[in-house]
Amino acid sequence: MSNQQNTSQTKISPKLMFVLGLVSAVAIVSLIGFIVLLARGGKIKIDDTAGDQQPNQAQEEPKEIVLKDITKEDHIRGTIDAPVKIVEYSDLLCPFCQRHHATMKQLKEDYGDKIAWVYRHFPLPSLHPTAPKMAEGAECAAELNGEDGFWALADKISEGNVSLETLADAAVAIGLDKDKFQECLDSGKYADKIQAAAQDSLITAQSVDPRVGTPLNIILGPDDQKIPLAGAYPIEAFKEAIDAMLAQ
Repeated sequence: MSNQQNTSQTKISPKLMFVLGLVSAVAIVSLIGFIVLLARGGKIKIDDTAGDQQPNQAQEEPKEIVLKDITKEDHIRGTIDAPVKIVEYSDLLCPFCQRHHATMKQLKEDYGDKIAWVYRHFPLPSLHPTAPKMAEGAECAAELNGEDGFWALADKISEGNVSLETLADAAVAIGLDKDKFQECLDSGKYADKIQAAAQDSLITAQSVDPRVGTPLNIILGPDDQKIPLAGAYPIEAFKEAIDAMLAQ
């Protein structure tokens, strides 16, 4: 008996359920309308600038690329007065640099005097222990036969299979005197120059990106434009940047 009474007490009539449902629905709709009304009336403060502020806070300020002026002391393939210059920071023994060397040669062939190729030493002894000495060898080639000697040896090394042990033979292959070349190389007379060049290159690289490696290229155009391309990019990437600069 008592169980039946308890059961009957918990039952809700269909009419009451309908009324409660209707009241709940009206309350929900009213609440939504109230919120919308307050938002439109400005009584609820909505930070409509938050969406702009957040990306700006996360976005880094553009970095200023630290780049030494190009002078006649640089190794330049082309003329220093070319409207577009590509400054390459490179390690002679870096496989990516060697592959990139062919791209640079093709660009110089395609654009002629419209571009200049500037080579700056950036040996990475942590990856290639003999790279600084190879860079000294390139300076010895320049001593013996000027810019022609420098670029000829750089071209030869970029073909691969040239090590410090075979560097003198590579020098002979480009027409240099083996004994004079070896004497220059053994003297270490360009060691300080290479060390200073590597330090300057590191400063430039870190101003682009602390994680950057070789080759690092900076394309210079009119009005002091600087476009960094860190890595052995396809030739099309360079041509796109060069064409845009030449069109100005």
